[in-house]
Amino acid sequence: MGKFVIEGGHRLHGEITPQGAKNEALQILCAVLLTSEKVLVHNIPDIVDVNKLIALLKDFGVKIEKLGKGSYSFQADTIDLDYLQSDDFKKDGGGLRGSIMLVGPLLGRFGRGYIPKPGGDKIGRRRLDTHFQGFINLGAKFRYNREEHFYGVEAEQLKGTFMLLDEASVTGTANIVMAAVLAKGTTTIYNAACEPYLQQLCKMLNGMGAKISGIGSNLLEIEGVDELKGTEHRMLPDMIEIGSWIGLAAMTKSELTIKDVSWGDLGQIPNVFEKLGINIERRDDDIYIPAHTDGYRIHNYIDGSILTVSDAPWPGLTPDLLSIILVISTQARGEVLIHQKMFESRLFFVDKLIDMGAKIILCDPHRATVIGHDFKSNLKATTMVSPDIRAGVSLLIAALSAKGTSTIHNIEQIDRGYEDIDNRLRAIGAHIERFS
Repeated sequence: MGKFVIEGGHRLHGEITPQGAKNEALQILCAVLLTSEKVLVHNIPDIVDVNKLIALLKDFGVKIEKLGKGSYSFQADTIDLDYLQSDDFKKDGGGLRGSIMLVGPLLGRFGRGYIPKPGGDKIGRRRLDTHFQGFINLGAKFRYNREEHFYGVEAEQLKGTFMLLDEASVTGTANIVMAAVLAKGTTTIYNAACEPYLQQLCKMLNGMGAKISGIGSNLLEIEGVDELKGTEHRMLPDMIEIGSWIGLAAMTKSELTIKDVSWGDLGQIPNVFEKLGINIERRDDDIYIPAHTDGYRIHNYIDGSILTVSDAPWPGLTPDLLSIILVISTQARGEVLIHQKMFESRLFFVDKLIDMGAKIILCDPHRATVIGHDFKSNLKATTMVSPDIRAGVSLLIAALSAKGTSTIHNIEQIDRGYEDIDNRLRAIGAHIERFS
């Protein structure tokens, strides 16, 4: 395993540009399977999870050409469906959470899709019922091999229908939409996710000839078509990385400019950070964060009660940022309750922060109360292990603000979601070294 060695306590300065959105990439790349024509995709992040998916597509027989940094062409005109039943697919597909989104396009275009139980972050249960119930609603037959943890759906012809999703799952909605665009008749999806990345997928599919209306709402209507054509698509910047850099600037009292953030797609993110007392200035499509030399104060509710920050479906706050918010709260002035509703194991990394001197009360697997130091007591350097992508970056931010030299092991978890993070941080003044 690799490790980062970080000398904390240094202020950063300069500009940083967010990578392409990881969560959008995992949807968009699977959608190339829906057509035999060439699809061009730009602003693809160079991260482990995305590169694994690109390799998986290549193993399926997709012709892939790298056109430049972040730009690729894909052509799925000769797909090897036998690969779905191979041991290699069971191994490689099981190592990537995003592989679940291969099922929808494979089912829609070829009438069958299989997937091993997906891997990914160890942040609690992430059930697949919404995905497969949607496929069943479209007329697919479901089967599950309990011994091999292998899922499958098959259909001679998918048929449009009305469905009410049991949860507004982003990946579930994306998977069902990708299957429904080639179904016979009209599909209506109520309680659909409406995140910007799902909107991006729908816009791309419409550019390929799909007929999807209601984009941006929780009621999607999809009129099935016989086939899709090629297209060209550019991905949004990663809102989770944008939130990470805001938190980094505040914790290290640094002056940073985050470039080309696509403000209209950030939702509640700027508002939530402002509630924590962080000054955010909009400059065209950039975010400017001044140096918070006097710290930042958490706002209470108007009746004086303690602020609660919780995740919610879009346009609520994405759960992926709660780890970041928890860390920056450790040096705020005031108290906040962090409520992680979706994943029951995502807050378990707080013991590392407590070791560093943070005042955190873990109420239960979903809630933590943070009492800020107001920078009157610095976090202490320590040795840590990154448990997942977001917790790993949160611990990295804590280490960059701490007094002394910290070590973070298992940084492969961070590499799964953040592109070339050590070099990009060094470019703005961070003291960080990578060791294999």
